[in-house]
Amino acid sequence: MKEFLVIAQIIVSVLAIVFILLQQRGTALGSAFGGSGGGGAYSSRRGLQQKLFVATIVVVVLFVVFAILNLVL
Repeated sequence: MKEFLVIAQIIVSVLAIVFILLQQRGTALGSAFGGSGGGGAYSSRRGLQQKLFVATIVVVVLFVVFAILNLVL
C-alpha cells in the first residue's frame, strides 16, 4: 500500500507540474503598475482554459491528500 501511495503521488505531482505549465500566462507584471498590456487586468476563463484550471485544482488537492495519507500510513 505504501508503494502505491508513493507512485501515485509522483504521478500526480508530474501532472500538476504539466497542468500548471500549460496554463496561459497573464499580461506580466507591467500591467499591475499602470502599463498598457492590452485589455483589462481581469479576464474570464473559457473552454479548454477553464477545464485546465479545474483539473489543476483537482490534481493539487489529490497531491495534498496523497501526502497526508503517506504521513498517516
